[in-house]
Amino acid sequence: MSVLHVPSSAAAAAAAAARGRLPDFFIVGHGKCGTTALYRMLLSHPQVHMPVKEPRFFAPDRRTRYWRPPSSRRKHPHTLDGYLALFNAAGAEQRIGEATPTYLRSELAAANIAAVKPDARIIAILREPASLLRSVHLQAVRNYDETQKDFRQAMALEAGRREGKRIPRLSQFPAVLLYSELVRYVEQLRRYHAVFPREQVLVLIYDDFRADNEATVRQVLRFIDVDDTLPVPTVELESLRTPRYVLLDQAMRALSILRRTSAGRSLSRGFAALTPDSVRESQVLAERWRSLRYTDPPPPDEQFMLELRRRFKPEVEAVSDYLGRDLVTLWGYDSID
Repeated sequence: MSVLHVPSSAAAAAAAAARGRLPDFFIVGHGKCGTTALYRMLLSHPQVHMPVKEPRFFAPDRRTRYWRPPSSRRKHPHTLDGYLALFNAAGAEQRIGEATPTYLRSELAAANIAAVKPDARIIAILREPASLLRSVHLQAVRNYDETQKDFRQAMALEAGRREGKRIPRLSQFPAVLLYSELVRYVEQLRRYHAVFPREQVLVLIYDDFRADNEATVRQVLRFIDVDDTLPVPTVELESLRTPRYVLLDQAMRALSILRRTSAGRSLSRGFAALTPDSVRESQVLAERWRSLRYTDPPPPDEQFMLELRRRFKPEVEAVSDYLGRDLVTLWGYDSID
């Protein structure tokens, strides 16, 4: 297992902080629970500084297994000095925030964060397990981490994949394919409560965020101790779409990676110089392009979703007891035998 070398004592943590400002709060996950929307809404607040999403610094057990271009590596540093440099532009009165949705699942992130920032505020978002795992599977297929498009069959591959079998060749994050491990909510929260006081850990529920974005964001603003009376921008929670044409999508992803290299940036600038502004900036054309590239995912297999809810009901009951909130009823598990 990867280990991140961070200070292990209060004195060492203070020494690390003296080299630069560490984040005051962390959005630790889960992905597909509105973390991106929350990040975007906080980003507009003048008292908040969140320059980059998903640096993944404190979760070395959740990093990509493949090469990344230099521009990407600057946003995903492997050294403390590189990490601290991400936040150099923060104003003295601003709260620094960091959002890496894999931190909640990581076995290392909680202790690593606490080692250098014991007074950090932690924000986690939980979602009904079956719908979360379906969304994660769709995202994994879209990212080419997963090649098995059938959700039921993908879940059935977990046992072999724990032994390193049936891992897609292009999968950058094979750990994401162990879907059921994502919803070990009590175990994950306990890792944070073991190193942070409960008053420093805010657990949000995805349903609340969907029902009232603004109220949830104001709750977060109070939690991180900034002005919660300023206007809150409206951000739609994104619904995941799937590639319509796999080869086209793969070509566009390859182009995106190429653009991060110096040669690719030169080609992009040359193309932009030859393209009229009206074409490059047209929202209509951009929307048409997205509709060509993506389509809505297939409807869920309701029988399999019911099977998953039966399987994960004990976890929902456990996290309900742990948090002191009736998620069994909220998520509809009270009617499941």
